[in-house]
Amino acid sequence: MILYPAIDLKDGSAVRLLRGDMEQATVFNDDPAAQAAEFVAAGCEWLHLVDLNGAFAGTPVNAAPVEAILAHCNVPAQLGGGIRDMATIEMWLTKGLARVILGTVAVENPDLVREAARAFPGQVAVGIDARDGHVATKGWAEETEVMVTDLARSFEDAGVAAIIYTDINRDGAMQGPNIEATAALARAVDIPVIASGGVSSLADLIALRDCSAPLNGAISGRALYDGALDLREALKALKGTA
Repeated sequence: MILYPAIDLKDGSAVRLLRGDMEQATVFNDDPAAQAAEFVAAGCEWLHLVDLNGAFAGTPVNAAPVEAILAHCNVPAQLGGGIRDMATIEMWLTKGLARVILGTVAVENPDLVREAARAFPGQVAVGIDARDGHVATKGWAEETEVMVTDLARSFEDAGVAAIIYTDINRDGAMQGPNIEATAALARAVDIPVIASGGVSSLADLIALRDCSAPLNGAISGRALYDGALDLREALKALKGTA
């Protein structure tokens, strides 16, 4: 299971939100590239990046810090937020991004997801963000009637590389992940599932690792910044060497 350290970008800085609220942002580093380098030095194998402003704007906003991270770090990175057309997908992959995450368009324009997955095999993931089982879009600002499992299953034959499942109510709250819902989703689809939202301790990671569902990995942000989770220790635990 892979641990994906999260770098959420707002106004050029690395921040964490509480339950997706842009008005409740804590700035952890004014230099996102330096933050990424710290994670890489600790041994991470992937980086998870989110353009928070872009998620609301519908177009990339924090391109400069993302490009700086790509230039300074030699591990693959995935990015979500503001990626809603083929031109933007191609632009990011050309700049060296390993994987784009399509969230809002997965609901509003699923054909784009399929087209992108065909054009860029292994480089397109679907981000499914939910409150109480219902998918939310546009930076979590709009809730839909679409159910998580239904949306995930609709992409079974699309060739997407992964599903990043975020429980919004747990995100940034340091209350632990929604293991039951995440495991249920992983069992319901053949697409690799990455857990996001609420990972606040080593115990949370181990619980995800041992939940008997085929999870690809887990994303953690605030716990790494607050020191509640030691990245090196966590990486060892997920490799079974701790």
